[in-house]
Amino acid sequence: MSSSSITLYDIRSTIPQPWAPNIWRVRFILNYKRLPYRTVWIEFSDVEATLRSLGARPTYKPDGRPVYSLPVIVDPFRSRNAPVVLSDADVIADYLEATYPARPIFPDGSRALQALFVYYVQDIFVKPLLPILVPLTHQRLPERSQAHFRHPAGPMPPPGGLVGPQREQAWVAVKEQFNHLAGILDKNSFGGDGVVAMGREVTYADFALCSVLIWVEKVSPHDCWARIREWNGGRWARLYARCKEHMDVC
Repeated sequence: MSSSSITLYDIRSTIPQPWAPNIWRVRFILNYKRLPYRTVWIEFSDVEATLRSLGARPTYKPDGRPVYSLPVIVDPFRSRNAPVVLSDADVIADYLEATYPARPIFPDGSRALQALFVYYVQDIFVKPLLPILVPLTHQRLPERSQAHFRHPAGPMPPPGGLVGPQREQAWVAVKEQFNHLAGILDKNSFGGDGVVAMGREVTYADFALCSVLIWVEKVSPHDCWARIREWNGGRWARLYARCKEHMDVC
């Protein structure tokens, strides 16, 4: 890979393919825009030290505490000696669109609506999935990363996995969100294909949503994804298929 290619930092896991949805949003853009890049895999316990060494900015919790998290890209497009280092998927998306405008992910006049859609996906739509998927994801991390979550100085450990009626009740809340979003996207059947958010062509909004589907499929293909792919007349499997050509891992 050329030294002028973009570097994308991602989480190491025991799953053969990457799973982290926020990082997939950026990988989708890189693939869609056909930009050369390489992936550097790091353990959770190494994220903060790695990002500090790169000069990546932290994101911030509501109480003002800095948090070093992925995705992060390093782009030597303007200067190999002083590359652009960016964190936060939405910031990276804006940068890639401005710097590499070919094959746009934000059709004219759609940026505000897409921003609302992405906010909805990451802050509302995905929330009922967290009690189900976070414990399953934790189990698929390498031992060193699992230990990081158990360490007193590290993040709080994920909650125990739901079982029995509690788990099925959680699935009811998940399905409510999927049903609600399916009803909204069905409106695109009039003048669109009814699959993608902006009508006919895939955009950043679809990448944000499909990144959640990838997380489900990679972490729990035979349980969680087996359920969801059949919901709403197979709409989620169709969206996954529409985005599949942009799922390369470099």
